[in-house]
Amino acid sequence: MSQEYVVYGGELSYFTRKLEAAMVFYGADWRRAPKTPDIETRAATHQVPVLRTPENWVIADTTPLMRLLDARFPDRALFPPGALGVAVHALEEYFDEWIARTMVHYRWHYEESARFAALKMSGGDEARAANVLSWGPRACRATGTESEQQQRAAEDEYQRILTACETQLQETAFLLGERPTAVDCIVLGGLRAHTYMDPTPKRLTEQFPTVVEWTTERADTWDGGGELMALDQPTPFAAFVLGEMQTTYSPYALAARDAVGAGAKAFQVEVYDETVSYLTRPYIEQSRQMIVDRIDDLDAGERAAAHRFLDDNGLRQVFA
Repeated sequence: MSQEYVVYGGELSYFTRKLEAAMVFYGADWRRAPKTPDIETRAATHQVPVLRTPENWVIADTTPLMRLLDARFPDRALFPPGALGVAVHALEEYFDEWIARTMVHYRWHYEESARFAALKMSGGDEARAANVLSWGPRACRATGTESEQQQRAAEDEYQRILTACETQLQETAFLLGERPTAVDCIVLGGLRAHTYMDPTPKRLTEQFPTVVEWTTERADTWDGGGELMALDQPTPFAAFVLGEMQTTYSPYALAARDAVGAGAKAFQVEVYDETVSYLTRPYIEQSRQMIVDRIDDLDAGERAAAHRFLDDNGLRQVFA
């Protein structure tokens, strides 16, 4: 039986490029292919990426997929065991469910980037590109970056992220130490699909040469070794993200949880000194619940360590 994995997705897809980074870190035999109607039907989702395994399973959703792949490539697992795995998962969640909105903003609120992406997605077909362009502003409204204040705040936040990445990568091979985790995968996904791809944010990213080198070359040279940060000694990058989460991701995730529970179509959150409306997407709560479940699955000692970590970083409530 072939050991090949197929990643069905696109070059400009945040989560496709996240999964591709993971496949490189796993050392898997894989290739990318465009998603077909048959694959979409089997996966029961319009979203990308979808992974076809060597057994011909067709599965979507990158975080559960990576847990499956961790079991298959245990020496190269991207979620460490125990309480440290909770920390990695929480940090990944910030980029999966909060920073994704920044990627949408950069792509569709700047005409240069929007046209670049629309033409690339449509294979240069102008009529199809026009349909793609009409989708962008709706996505921005749904994810809360319609106002100029939120757009500026999102860009300032991402510049802080790049600054933290630049500093960390001058000290360690990856963002949480000397080996990659799911956090590196999603940060690379954003850089490779969006902020070092689309022309507008690329000009910002180019100001961070260590990040560029890591994105284009260095990250893919991992030899399978190295140690991660200790749970009680997060890297400066991890500490920075944990601080950002307290005032952005946490209130957003809690409000989304309440909206899903109430069956509301939208919800509002105070973010960056402005009340912002978001479309309720059930997956936000489903994704948060994965972390809650991960904590519940730990033994008593590791669960207590995870709770201490969350308490110390002001995140216990959101993952209670």
